[in-house]
Amino acid sequence: MTAAGGGGELLLLVATIVGLGVISQLLSARFRVPSIIFLLTAGVLLGPSGIGKWLPIATEAIVGPGNVPPSIATMEPFVTRETFGPALSTIVGLSVAIIVFEGAFHLKADKIREAPRAVLRLTTIGAAIAFVGTAAAVRFFVGANWDISLLIGALLVATGPTVVTPILTVVPVRDRVAATLETEGIVNDVTAAILAIVLFKAMTIQEIHADVYLQLFAERLGTGLLVGVVVAAVVWSILQYVDISPDNAPRNARLLTLAGAIVAFGTADFVFSEAGVAAAATAGLILGNADLPYEEEIEAFKGDITLLVLSFVFITLAALLEFDQLFALGLGGVAVVASVMFVLRPALVLLSTRGDRFTFRERLFMSFVGPRGIIPASVATLFAIRLQEGGAGNAPTNAAGADLLVGTVFLVIFVTVVLEGGFARQIAEKLDVIPMRVLIVGGGRVGRSLAERLEARGENVVIIEDDQTVLKQLRNDGFTARKGDGTNVDVLRESGAENAKTVVAATGDDDANLLVAQLAKSSFDVQKVIARANEPSNATAFEDLGVETISAAESTAWAIDNQIERPALSNWMSELGRSGDVQEIEVTRDDLVGKRIADIGSELPNGVLIALVSRNGTDEVPTSDVELQRGDHITLIGRSEGVREAIEQCGTPV
Repeated sequence: MTAAGGGGELLLLVATIVGLGVISQLLSARFRVPSIIFLLTAGVLLGPSGIGKWLPIATEAIVGPGNVPPSIATMEPFVTRETFGPALSTIVGLSVAIIVFEGAFHLKADKIREAPRAVLRLTTIGAAIAFVGTAAAVRFFVGANWDISLLIGALLVATGPTVVTPILTVVPVRDRVAATLETEGIVNDVTAAILAIVLFKAMTIQEIHADVYLQLFAERLGTGLLVGVVVAAVVWSILQYVDISPDNAPRNARLLTLAGAIVAFGTADFVFSEAGVAAAATAGLILGNADLPYEEEIEAFKGDITLLVLSFVFITLAALLEFDQLFALGLGGVAVVASVMFVLRPALVLLSTRGDRFTFRERLFMSFVGPRGIIPASVATLFAIRLQEGGAGNAPTNAAGADLLVGTVFLVIFVTVVLEGGFARQIAEKLDVIPMRVLIVGGGRVGRSLAERLEARGENVVIIEDDQTVLKQLRNDGFTARKGDGTNVDVLRESGAENAKTVVAATGDDDANLLVAQLAKSSFDVQKVIARANEPSNATAFEDLGVETISAAESTAWAIDNQIERPALSNWMSELGRSGDVQEIEVTRDDLVGKRIADIGSELPNGVLIALVSRNGTDEVPTSDVELQRGDHITLIGRSEGVREAIEQCGTPV
């Protein structure tokens, strides 16, 4: 179908693509996998390698040669490069601007502060490793010239929130892991696009000197920054000081913000070609952190627009892909994908996350979650179109370079999205990085000490703290901390109380602790709620309300008594979560019911003992002849790794 084929046909095609995009988003939400998988599939079906190619072949196989209806035998692809004509380049460019603006708008300063120091290394050192390593792999395995190799390397730096965020909704890893991956994706989406644009511009003017690259980079980045700041300032000023509409201000605020993104892109791109992406990113970053009125409505509207744009452009780009471009890469293309997934990504993650508060298993998980998405696909297609239009060098070289560019980028996208997006949950479960969420209200000495111990054991800990000084120190030391009053239902909800397995009220105010405990039980139905009683006389009142209570005075006395009478045990207990561990589990497996302690003990990992058996409210040190019953709670004591293995063998952690 071509643009000349009639406005009605083109309109029907656009409607079909939009419909498929919406269906892809719905399927993504239903099956909890990145929508890009369904968008790719829909695009391929509409393109030269899809229905138009295979339906005639399949029909002929069924009805026999010569019996295929002419309408099927002469079927053409629904989408080709001529479908949208010269407008395709502009459509893709504007789409990239809106997507980049959306990503930058969500790059909140608070989120950056919550993210570990590893994010800075991932977006600098890690991005450099990905850029240089990917370019070298393309050059060596596929034989591309350095211009194309560096361009592909720049594009494939971007992981992107559009593919990472859906994975994290399926895999509830610790907040610090999620914040790191999401922030890396947002930042790299923007920087990769700008870097690729500078490299492409250098290709088109056939210059390779370092001073030329610096000049091009400075021109486009400087123009983008200036235009983005000016547009953001104008939009912010209008929203703050102008009565844009007494009747429907939220709607006009949404439209004004969207217009700002497009104006920033168009203005900067007019001044210096390819400077628009930097302008859109700058405007989005400033407006996203400017405390705009109607911010929630703006975010919701802008998110919907972005999803529609993303769906349309990605289906269209996938439809333009011909599998011959992928097959032409041969084993060299496979080697590039393997290098990106299994060499470069693990190397840059393991190097960038050294010294931060990540477990080794979490670092491995992040190593296997780096799918590429919409920005590499969109920008690669945009460059391919311009190369084929004669943007640099001679036409045959341009065509070959365009095919190599699109083929390599889409091959990496296909494989990383399917493998890393489709199997992220299984990878996380295998690596055991889906933790119990613990919410601690109060980031003082007690709350902080508890958080340290829980995080050392690999739990997902979120601290709520109202004091700005304490909050800043907690974040500086690598804890996930949220500002707010823990006695506020909305603060608890925003901090994850609905998904928390345990809530601990650890402030120095008994009234606040009691209110937190009551809210956690009544409003969020949290499985385990524990409150700190600062005044011993309040402990009974807490317990009468059904709240598990820890008396600060009694706990201190108990710890001192243990140090006096049982120093070895006391010292060992202080190492819990580090070298040793004690865990209580519930017997749920049929093959354990009726078994004797002696039989189970011989099957446990070396150094792990069954210390207690709890049944019907009674705790006892079991003899070797005690038989387990369903629902019994058994307490395991031993080395941390051994206890972890024993939990997998015996039952469900309490």
